[in-house]
Amino acid sequence: MSQLAALALSVGVLGGLAVWVFLSVGGILIWAAFIAWGCFFQSGGDSDALRNTIVCNIFGAVAAWLTAVIILAIPLADKLTLPLWAGIVAGIVIWIVVYAANIKAFAVIPASVYGFAAVFAFILQTPEKLNLASLMSLNFNNGLIVVAVSMVIGAILGFISGKVAAALTAKPSLA
Repeated sequence: MSQLAALALSVGVLGGLAVWVFLSVGGILIWAAFIAWGCFFQSGGDSDALRNTIVCNIFGAVAAWLTAVIILAIPLADKLTLPLWAGIVAGIVIWIVVYAANIKAFAVIPASVYGFAAVFAFILQTPEKLNLASLMSLNFNNGLIVVAVSMVIGAILGFISGKVAAALTAKPSLA
């Protein structure tokens, strides 16, 4: 079996199982898991990629969560308008996220941006959770928690699917 066929089979089967489990369990976000899954392969598809994906996805998610907390906690939206205030805060935090790539642990900028984007996707598409109470909760109403958990699972699924694909293409040894 070719490497691509093995990877397609592995990701297809595990992806289908993941959708089934995520939708059955509820709360965790299959779309965030698939973002991290893709990020794992984009980052090299090996053990370093697993670490980099998890660390940088979570770093970006924390940065987005902090951005949302600052926007909501500091009431400058009344004076500046919400779009301007949110843009200022997001711009500063995104600058920090990108500049943090000087630190080896945060060097995979796309992975950090995916984590940032996923938290904002969650909180902006679930407006009932765009408040400080949800952002400070210790449950899946908190975008940071639900996105981080979902993305860690996705990165691990990426790692597993890569290992399964490698096993499917391994040549038996003639010992």
